[in-house]
Amino acid sequence: MEGFAEYSHAIASLVLFTLVVLALSPFSALAKAGKGLAPGATPEQDYSDNAYRLNRAYLNGTETLPAFVAVTVAAMLAGASPFWVNLLASVVLVSRIIMLVIHLRGIGQPNNGPRSVFYVLGWACMVALGIMALVAVF
Repeated sequence: MEGFAEYSHAIASLVLFTLVVLALSPFSALAKAGKGLAPGATPEQDYSDNAYRLNRAYLNGTETLPAFVAVTVAAMLAGASPFWVNLLASVVLVSRIIMLVIHLRGIGQPNNGPRSVFYVLGWACMVALGIMALVAVF
């Protein structure tokens, strides 16, 4: 485990992101149940509806988490620069938390605005992590 000590921020970012997604799951389920929806159902697309926004925040997390885990773990296993891996993974985490707040508060438009900016920021960091992993292995 000593070989991964240099990646402590990246590891913490992975764990925290996972815990955030896990925490969203029951809240999303409760919000949907409160609307009388069956398990697995999706609320009607209405950004003014809290259950819809909570469900989207949860789904966005579950959609992004596998890619985040894959590129971050690959970068660590490949021995990419710990400074950059830690920094980029931390930025991904912070951008996802900001996106979550934006989702839950209903800030901006459904398809544009600050949520899109923070999505692209996190996405770009994940692309950079993936490229760093590839460069490190070749």
